[in-house]
Amino acid sequence: MQPVLSIQGISKKYGSIQALNNVSFDVPQGCVFGILGPNGSGKTTMLSIILDILQANSGNYAWFGKPGSPETRKQIGSLLETPNFYHYLSAVDNLNITKAISGRGDAADIDRVLEIVKLSARKKSKFKTYSLGMKQRLAIGAALLGNPEVLVFDEPTNGLDPVGIAEIRELIKQLAREGKTIIMASHLLDEVEKVCTHVAILKKGTLLTAGKVDEVLANEDIVEVSATDTAKLKLVLEGFKGYSHVKQDGKLFELYFPLGTARMEDLNRYCFEQGIILNQLLLKKKSLETKFFELTND
Repeated sequence: MQPVLSIQGISKKYGSIQALNNVSFDVPQGCVFGILGPNGSGKTTMLSIILDILQANSGNYAWFGKPGSPETRKQIGSLLETPNFYHYLSAVDNLNITKAISGRGDAADIDRVLEIVKLSARKKSKFKTYSLGMKQRLAIGAALLGNPEVLVFDEPTNGLDPVGIAEIRELIKQLAREGKTIIMASHLLDEVEKVCTHVAILKKGTLLTAGKVDEVLANEDIVEVSATDTAKLKLVLEGFKGYSHVKQDGKLFELYFPLGTARMEDLNRYCFEQGIILNQLLLKKKSLETKFFELTND
């Protein structure tokens, strides 16, 4: 299937600063694609280029298999900066202005997007009376005008409290379930792990890795085990074959196996035969945070 977005060799410099260095990746249709990296990694620059706000020094990109154009741009809703609405106008009035400027959507569309972002009950309230989470939801509503196929968000949960973050996370998941392709830049590792299906990790303008979140994370199996007799368990584990190394944290042991080779039943049986009854046996993935810091650590 043709990717929604294909980026080929994009580079961008600001004077002597290399903001992006020969970055290439594809965004599949219907995915939630996270562009992840610390501040200064080039995330916003990348989004600005694919939205025709900035021009790359070299490389190219294609939306739906075609070069970017005003026509393809109408199929893309975006939220790049802090919501910028008139404080003394209502949600409906602000969206009418957005509609007129962007040329996307109609009067019925405004009611539709307000329903999606759960602001129908407050559609006549002035923007200044909204919480930060509500303001961000209205901005996403503006991006939804015209029912675009693709949504591009830059740090959609930035500055929000835990409640606001949870609201935006659920909204993104809902939009993904409806078939939208969502591209979002974030430095919040936890949010990317919970929301995204695919991820690209940038460091100082260089692409470190890209792919499905599960594949990016999964480079080994980690098995957590513990038992009442910690000292005896440690001795027993020394006789078990197949893992590359072990880490101990108090009463908990982490066994590291090559990807796909951990056999939980074999380990459980082995310990039982050696007189150890495990009270914890858990196969887990590396967290995205662990992987992210491994990749970006100098």
